[in-house]
Amino acid sequence: MGGDFAPGEIIAGARRAVDELGLAVTLVGVPELMGDPLGLPVHACSEVIAMDDDPANSVRKKKDSSLVRCAELVRDGKASAMVSAGNTGATMASALLRMGRLPGVVRPCIVTPIPNPGGNPTALVDAGANAECTSEMLVQFALMGSAFVKARFHVQSPKVGLLSIGEESTKGTPLVKETHELLRQHDRIDFYGNVEGRDLLPSPADVVVTDGFTGNVALKTLEGALKFIFSTVLEVIGTNEETRAAGEALFPYLLPLANELNPDNHGGAMLLGLSGICVISHGSSSATAIMNALRVAGEMDEAGVVDKVRRAIRPDHD
Repeated sequence: MGGDFAPGEIIAGARRAVDELGLAVTLVGVPELMGDPLGLPVHACSEVIAMDDDPANSVRKKKDSSLVRCAELVRDGKASAMVSAGNTGATMASALLRMGRLPGVVRPCIVTPIPNPGGNPTALVDAGANAECTSEMLVQFALMGSAFVKARFHVQSPKVGLLSIGEESTKGTPLVKETHELLRQHDRIDFYGNVEGRDLLPSPADVVVTDGFTGNVALKTLEGALKFIFSTVLEVIGTNEETRAAGEALFPYLLPLANELNPDNHGGAMLLGLSGICVISHGSSSATAIMNALRVAGEMDEAGVVDKVRRAIRPDHD
């Protein structure tokens, strides 16, 4: 029920995930507001948490909302994962309150893959769940992000970078400096060192760790810059005969790059640290974005990412 183009694009993307990927998908929503479910099973609810609703209050008060019921399906073992393009805060709150945290996890975090043309994406964590963090939380983000990269991109020894304003260990806020030392000393983290904003695309690290405020600003800045660059190129191409000729020559090379950098093709972000799988898609998600978010959810279930994160946080409790 959530997202700028819900429910039409959500249902269309779910239908494509069934037809093209062979996934089993259940829609969770208010039947009279959904329209044609395109033959997909529907788990009915009576309430919807709007995009501008307060996340915590809505989850507590709207217990029959689509987000809460979706998280409960995962908690009760009736679904393997939940996917939403709705209110991000409410999605996180629903998943946290209904699924619960893994033992030892201080705070769940959002991991977002940043495309790296020609190579594996870089996992940015935290991308927006926790605006204020401690060094202990950032170390846990590094462990959870590394487990995610191993599961999703099959990188055996992920390199972890710490986002800062300089490569030197003396640069950054007190939090960054303290975290740098903890990461450097950690025996289960392959610490690359500090990375700067310019190192996000492409990145020398497989995982880039930061607090949720900085991570979200960095991510949105990167998305906006890429969108501006591509829209500017498209505006220039076709303005006269010379640029049209240049466009014809360049398009075969630019289009694959544009597709690789298009966030719709990467399936959204994942909330790590929960006892279940929760994939958060863009509010402006198209049917393609929803299909790919469902693909990621299915792949993460098959890869056993929750168990891998659990072992990363508490390796002595296997």
